[in-house]
Amino acid sequence: MPEDQARAGYYALLARLFYAGPDSQLLNAIANADEMVAGAEQSALAGAWNALAVAARAMDAEAARLEYDELFVGTGKAEVTPHASYYLAETGREMILVRLRGELAGLGLSRTESVHEPEDHMAGLLDVMRHLISLGSGDAALQKQQGFFDRHIARSYPGFCSAISAAGKANFYKSVGIFAEAFLAVESEALKVF
Repeated sequence: MPEDQARAGYYALLARLFYAGPDSQLLNAIANADEMVAGAEQSALAGAWNALAVAARAMDAEAARLEYDELFVGTGKAEVTPHASYYLAETGREMILVRLRGELAGLGLSRTESVHEPEDHMAGLLDVMRHLISLGSGDAALQKQQGFFDRHIARSYPGFCSAISAAGKANFYKSVGIFAEAFLAVESEALKVF
């Protein structure tokens, strides 16, 4: 389905942008992507996408990578924590990770040895959603998507996106965060149907 391909593509893009700073090829692809035109119910998403394309046109790849590192990696403590459990609970983060690892194992997914980030990294969670969408759009597949989204993304993305917006070092990533929040808000509403 074209709608599922578009959803999976947005999840893949956001996962990539939250995993590492964009290279010039990715910035160019975003900058030259088609403008999104939508009805009133998706105007925030269309506006956020179009603003992201404008930001990508103005951004240098090296500056974007440095911005990513300053925001999400940092020296000592990152300005923005990219781990979903941070936005879910003051305590009990380890239990959240244990449950997530069990759920990922049930889906046949696991962290590769070359990856050192915990499984609740937003890039990883968004990539799991991309994977779940790729499995199909029948009722059972949509229920899996909704369940995973509700348990691991729905309650954490608002705080994560707000942290990006409030970050003093964010420039390009403010546009990424605004687009992420708009897209995930649309997803949240669409997945409530199931």
